[in-house]
Amino acid sequence: MMEKDRVSALLTDLYQINMIQAYLDHGSTATAVFELSFRNLPARRGFLLAAGLEQALDFLENLRFSPAEIAWLKDSGRFRQNLLDYLAAFRFIGDVHAMPEGTVFFANEPILRVTASLPQAQFAESRLINILHFQTLIAAKAARVILAAPNKVLVDFGMRRAHGAEAGLMAARASYITGFAGTATVLAGREFGIPIYGTMAHSFIESFDDETTAFAAFARARPDNLVLLLDTYDTEAAARKVVDLAPKLKNAGIAIRGVRLDSGDLVAMSQSVRSILDAGGLRDVTIFASGGLDEDQLAAFARQNAPIDGLGVGTSLTTSSDVPALDCVYKLQEYAGIARRKRATNKITWPGRKQVWRRYGPDGRMAGDLLSLEGDTQSGEPLLRLVMQNGQRVLPAPSLDDIRRHAQRELELLPESLRRLEPGAAYPVAIGESLKALAAEVDRRIASQAADRS
Repeated sequence: MMEKDRVSALLTDLYQINMIQAYLDHGSTATAVFELSFRNLPARRGFLLAAGLEQALDFLENLRFSPAEIAWLKDSGRFRQNLLDYLAAFRFIGDVHAMPEGTVFFANEPILRVTASLPQAQFAESRLINILHFQTLIAAKAARVILAAPNKVLVDFGMRRAHGAEAGLMAARASYITGFAGTATVLAGREFGIPIYGTMAHSFIESFDDETTAFAAFARARPDNLVLLLDTYDTEAAARKVVDLAPKLKNAGIAIRGVRLDSGDLVAMSQSVRSILDAGGLRDVTIFASGGLDEDQLAAFARQNAPIDGLGVGTSLTTSSDVPALDCVYKLQEYAGIARRKRATNKITWPGRKQVWRRYGPDGRMAGDLLSLEGDTQSGEPLLRLVMQNGQRVLPAPSLDDIRRHAQRELELLPESLRRLEPGAAYPVAIGESLKALAAEVDRRIASQAADRS
């Protein structure tokens, strides 16, 4: 897998290394607990879907500083020898609890907890956010697309406009585990076993003097799963050419599987093309649409009963263009056995090691969550599980298909208002009494310490 190919340990923020220098100098190496959560949900995200855990665990398992990286840090003149020696021997030997990939979650619910010595847990922050934020962002967008276009074949078409190579590859992974049929990104097929899809570009058609000749040439070169692009010139004329060409290709043992529409009024054009294909005896030929699509357009297609069987979703998916970032944070909850809490305005955190319990209603759907302290006894399904101990995974990595099945079940169990993507749809997340009590205790301690210093 690409993520297992070594990513430099220097892919981090400078302040992480600055803090480790200070921790070492001060002797602050006791056990720390950090939790990763998403502080607020945007209006167009009534829920999120956890993704990226496998890459996060790969990162922690393989985190090393090479001799060349240590030499570069030394040459920078910024750091003392105690830090350089510490980083040269750096291995993550902490514990990780996490929600399984594909789990639905909500604001302020931790999806990952790291328990390790303070320097180790601190250093993990930047890359963990980098990995988990992006795949979760894309998985949540993909879930909206899936809910807007039920029973359609959905394909990730967005690699070319993704923000970098890793983003393109991980968007393919995140959308597939959420329920997309596959991706156009070839490397995702090799690295993850994701089904890959592809047809042709307008340039292929344009390179021939005649559209029918172009169709025939492509059909003979790529006869399996043949899909022909119709809208280079006149879409309806191209559909008629496909009808005329189909018997000749059939005699050569080649079946046209589908046609693709990439521009114009896709509802009207799909209706027109469907009529032409059906009249020409090509009722089994499917219609695939692409071209700057998002979940709003897909929902409109469904309302208008557009005869579109599959859809390629590109830029809006891999950039999550309507909501390109989420408020993802990784915060200290406990250090040296003492609960900690951030008190900054609009950024207050709940202290301590926490768990999320989920209740289900009589209809089997999600009915509400409870956020409280890990040691509580609560009814419901606990969502955070031990996935790494002493720096080693406790179980083999689940298959992508296992993750995909879990995500599908989670989406099926969403309350109907969230499944319908209703703006402002709410989901109840209660706070446990023991967590409230601990927060009050931490506040009193902070106030007392401030008074003593004054």
